[in-house]
Amino acid sequence: MGNKPELLVPAGSLTEVKAYLEAGANAVLIGEAKFGMRLPGEFSTADIAEAVKTGHEREAKVYVSINKLMHNEQLDGLRHYVKELAEAGIDGIQFGDPAVLQTVREIAPQIPLHWNAEMTSTNYSTANYWGTKGASRVVLARELNMDEITEMQPELKVDSEVQVHGMTNIYHSKRRLVRSYMTHQGRPVEGEGLDKDRGLFLIEAERPDEKFPIYEDANGTHIMSSDDICILEDLHLLMAAGVDSFKIETLFKPSVYNETVIRIYRQAIDAYFQDPENYEFDEAWIESIRGIQDPERELSFGFFYKEQVY
Repeated sequence: MGNKPELLVPAGSLTEVKAYLEAGANAVLIGEAKFGMRLPGEFSTADIAEAVKTGHEREAKVYVSINKLMHNEQLDGLRHYVKELAEAGIDGIQFGDPAVLQTVREIAPQIPLHWNAEMTSTNYSTANYWGTKGASRVVLARELNMDEITEMQPELKVDSEVQVHGMTNIYHSKRRLVRSYMTHQGRPVEGEGLDKDRGLFLIEAERPDEKFPIYEDANGTHIMSSDDICILEDLHLLMAAGVDSFKIETLFKPSVYNETVIRIYRQAIDAYFQDPENYEFDEAWIESIRGIQDPERELSFGFFYKEQVY
């Protein structure tokens, strides 16, 4: 039997860091919009240092997301940022752009690197390639199905991270698409009034019952999925395969919802590793989540049992 997988959640504030760790998470992902995308809140470097202190007191890991594509004018700022993160004592950096990897290896080679290239991390060979460049983990594409995920585990030479719950990003553009649309309609928006708190969503004509959350921030326009992944019923398959980290996406969810979901996944993980051969899924776990689930957002298996065509 392999090691018990990490339970990772993005946190939007120091209060959420504490609450999520107390609920059963043992790793948090944090950052700021200047360097990271689709995070639930902003952390200054001082906040990050405080989060590290809180996490380490509870024997938990604190990772920082630097998943933006970097431009030339951002590289000096990136170097300074990485230095500050190293001084704060973070446990890892999630990256997609090789410029981040190069910078970390030069300035703070002791910081573990987690390669997250969204939907392009689809095979073990590419993941292992980034391992040779210094990455210690691959964040597997959410478009992979269960067989693809479980079958690649023996071939991976780096750790694996899989999203097991919550919404996913389905489209991103650096353009301010909603602002342009509303201006075209004669309804210009003042300030930054199109962020996550605005509650905007898209509806397609052929799928009128599905709402796709959409928001804009410093990184452009983000469209999110209309449903929430929930692989709780088959989590044991991922544990048996040896996946190293399970991510619960907290974006667009109230803290009380996230805390409940974290507690339930923690129960499932602990129950499995207490006695894998006799592990049984408890229907009360999924019912607890259904009881607090937004009725307009279906719980689904995502792509876990689909054949995705790219």
